[in-house]
Amino acid sequence: MTELSTRTGERDGTTGGIEGRSGVDHAARGRSNVDRWFAYYPALALAALLPVGAVTPLFPVELGVATFALGTLVVGMAHGAVDHLVPLRAATDVSLRRSIAVVSVVYAVLGGAVVAAFFLSPVAAFVGFIALTWLHWGQGDVAALVVAGVEHLPTAAERWLSLLVRGGLPMGVPLLSHPGEYRLVAEWMVGLFVADASAAAAAVDPVFTSGARLAVGGVMVAATLSSVGVGSLRVRGGASRRGWFRDVGEVGVLWAWFLLAAPVFAIGVYFALWHALRHVGRLVLVDRRAADAVGTGDVRGALRRFARDAAPLTLGGFLVVALVALAVPSGIAAPGDLLAVSLVAIAAMTLPHVVVVAWLDRQQGVWRP
Repeated sequence: MTELSTRTGERDGTTGGIEGRSGVDHAARGRSNVDRWFAYYPALALAALLPVGAVTPLFPVELGVATFALGTLVVGMAHGAVDHLVPLRAATDVSLRRSIAVVSVVYAVLGGAVVAAFFLSPVAAFVGFIALTWLHWGQGDVAALVVAGVEHLPTAAERWLSLLVRGGLPMGVPLLSHPGEYRLVAEWMVGLFVADASAAAAAVDPVFTSGARLAVGGVMVAATLSSVGVGSLRVRGGASRRGWFRDVGEVGVLWAWFLLAAPVFAIGVYFALWHALRHVGRLVLVDRRAADAVGTGDVRGALRRFARDAAPLTLGGFLVVALVALAVPSGIAAPGDLLAVSLVAIAAMTLPHVVVVAWLDRQQGVWRP
């Protein structure tokens, strides 16, 4: 998994000679520090929180709503708020003006299409949002594994299998363990666009049948066992055992977390502590100044730079939430409605964000190992 590091070294002009070797070592330290602070330590923190997650089903869903709101406020919304700078920093031939213009158009067109989809067919839009998030969160974890330099995923097919597992853990496992709260969130989101609560409940019925839940469970178990098994074969063939153990350990923690914790609480913590932080770390590495800072161990300096860049559009993200709240037919009457509005707004921002991240994946060769 050297493609990401090679491309970073080429961008920074750090290949060749004694000075080049020093630059490569500096870049390697930066990737190691990013992996440690933005992926490894947060994973340990989530493991430590398992006892807390286990008792959350005993508390009202409003606890999860508050946790989700806090996580979104602190880091969740910010993790996609520098998308307008990604083409500028990840390519050598993109100007600042072009970077901002292209990403702005992508967000306006695709985000608007998602909101329109919720008005036209809220159940289909909800299912599409779940599928898109499944894809995106798996996409983010595979990129994090590439940054970590694991050796047991050498082919695109194995990385797609890992994506299926990693994205399905937060999206699919709660459907098995806590279908009642999962369904409640679906009814809240659909209920923003239909006449009444009973209509929303009837509309989401097909999504929560026992057959649908069993199918999702079967896919998740089969995909997890396959991914672990194929990785084991790679280790026997000479791949690093440490990377495979890391992968298996993280998958085990995520299985436990989403089986035990109440879904809204679980997603709120995961979004902020796991997915968003890993993506922030990745963006630090494509920003030369931030990457230089983290390469010298100045993680706080890198975060300050990221926070400065993300601040304007983080506020813009909350403006999108407010606009969706004003637009939905049913209005906002309860904490559940606020969560639902936030999720619709996040859905509108997720589709263009996925497009930007997919472009970044292509630039860095994540799916062309």
